[in-house]
Amino acid sequence: MIDKICMFLTNRIRKEMPEMDDEKAEVINYGLQNIIGEIPKTFLVLMIAYFLGIWKETLITFFILIPYKNASGGFHLKTHLGCIIGTTTFYCGIAILSKLMLLNGIIKYIVIVAVWIFGMCMIQLYAPADTENVPILAKKDRKKQQIVSYCTFSIGLLIAGTINNNIISNIIIYGYFLQTLTITKLAYRLTNNKYGYEVYENTSTQNV
Repeated sequence: MIDKICMFLTNRIRKEMPEMDDEKAEVINYGLQNIIGEIPKTFLVLMIAYFLGIWKETLITFFILIPYKNASGGFHLKTHLGCIIGTTTFYCGIAILSKLMLLNGIIKYIVIVAVWIFGMCMIQLYAPADTENVPILAKKDRKKQQIVSYCTFSIGLLIAGTINNNIISNIIIYGYFLQTLTITKLAYRLTNNKYGYEVYENTSTQNV
């Protein structure tokens, strides 16, 4: 259903912009699928979170992760069902962990430092982690998003180490760590994804 709606909207856009080629139309269609697909998916995740008794924590997790997630990227699951299951597990799982496995005292600071070191290395290697459907090819754009990833990641963990609310602190720590895992090469292999910039760079090289 979502695919049909997005294709209809894409075709309408192409009629208004006849100069648009197939490649740009594919990018627009993919973007529409993400936007339209996110709306029911978000409501479903929050509804499940409500029945699990973690509605507030899950909503906080959404907003806390937006800056770092948007900058660093990450793999995409291939189907809408898989995406719904993955998204629910990701956000609700972080909320549950943050309530059940509280990090306190010196342990919290040791974990924050370890997560920061791991995250900075992964950002250097993989961020922004794009996809085949929405590649980030311009070096200027990639560098900008990488810098934003460094900043949001570091600021978030700094906040986690200074605020008094242990649940929010834990949401940041667990959330940033798990989000960092989604940009790694291992995560891309396990989910059968490819980095978009690598695919297009290899294609360009073969065409030379």
